[in-house]
Amino acid sequence: MKVETFLPDDYRPADDEPFMNDRQLEYFRRKLSMWKEDIQGDSKTTIEGLQGSARAVPDIADRASEETDRALELRTRDRQRKLVAKIDAALRRIDEGEYGYCEVTGEPISLKRLDARPIATMSLEAQERHERREKVHRDD
Repeated sequence: MKVETFLPDDYRPADDEPFMNDRQLEYFRRKLSMWKEDIQGDSKTTIEGLQGSARAVPDIADRASEETDRALELRTRDRQRKLVAKIDAALRRIDEGEYGYCEVTGEPISLKRLDARPIATMSLEAQERHERREKVHRDD
C-alpha cells in the first residue's frame, strides 16, 4: 500500500522520529525510485550508443579498442541491471513493511547507512560479520 506523504525538499530522516514512519518510508521510496530512473536512463543511452556504433572498423587496433570499450560498457550495464533488481527488492520491502530492518538480526538498520546505501539489507555489524565469514571461507 503506497502512502502519499508530503515531504519538503530538504527533509532528511532523523533519529528523533519514529523509525520507518510514513515520512521516512516515502523519503526512501522516492530516493530509490529516482535512482532507478537514473540508471534506466543511462541504460537507454548506452543501448542507443551501442546500436549507433555497430560499424565495421578497418584498422585492427581501432577495432580491438572499440570491442574493449563495448565489453566494458556491457559489463557496467550488467552490474546496473543487478542494481535495479536490488532497488526493486528494496521497494518491495517498503511495500511489505520490512524495509529498514536487518534481514539477519531483525534490528533497525541505521538511518545513516540507509541514506548512504538505501538497498542495504543488513545492519553494519551484520554486514561486517558476513564479510568476515565470507573472507574466511574464501581463503580455504
